[in-house]
Amino acid sequence: MKNEALAQWRKQERRRLLEARVALAADTLERWRLAIDSLIERAFPGLQASTLGFCWPIRGEYDARPLVERLRARGLRAALPVVIEPGEAMKFREWQPGAEMMQGPLGIQTPVDSRELVPDVMLLPLNGWDDAGYRLGYGGGYMDRTLAALLPRPLAIGVGYELGRLPTIRPQPWDIPMDYIVTERAAYRRGASALATMLEAK
Repeated sequence: MKNEALAQWRKQERRRLLEARVALAADTLERWRLAIDSLIERAFPGLQASTLGFCWPIRGEYDARPLVERLRARGLRAALPVVIEPGEAMKFREWQPGAEMMQGPLGIQTPVDSRELVPDVMLLPLNGWDDAGYRLGYGGGYMDRTLAALLPRPLAIGVGYELGRLPTIRPQPWDIPMDYIVTERAAYRRGASALATMLEAK
């Protein structure tokens, strides 16, 4: 698939998956959030000792904030990404409930003037994902650039829904696969070239 056709295909798939997600009922999203929370806590029992980068939820994405609040009580340091310059890797600022926030690109909330942190684990939202662990985001490339810029590279946990699963996103050289993907159904670990089920929802 040539570059122009690939870009158009990804745009169409992104639109289709976003429409399916925003159409989900609130009680479905809450049920799936609880299942994902449980899988993350079971699959990553030492997460509370980490510095965790996560994303403010938009458009029906998984909402990590209740999980983050619980883990903060056990020692977690939490941070949200901030766009400093368009087209560049993002930085992370510490987040806690009640922190002063501002609206960034795409209407996403970001902290104002809190201290900068470097995450060693990241929870990354998925519009789509495939069996090799690659994610389909919003098309800006911010997450891939950020993962590539962080040294050492943080553990990358993609979080989304089974409805976003694709045979392939047709990854390009700049696409960075997730180490794990967690959905409402299961936690998957990436092996040499494909995902394998690690845990299933109770």
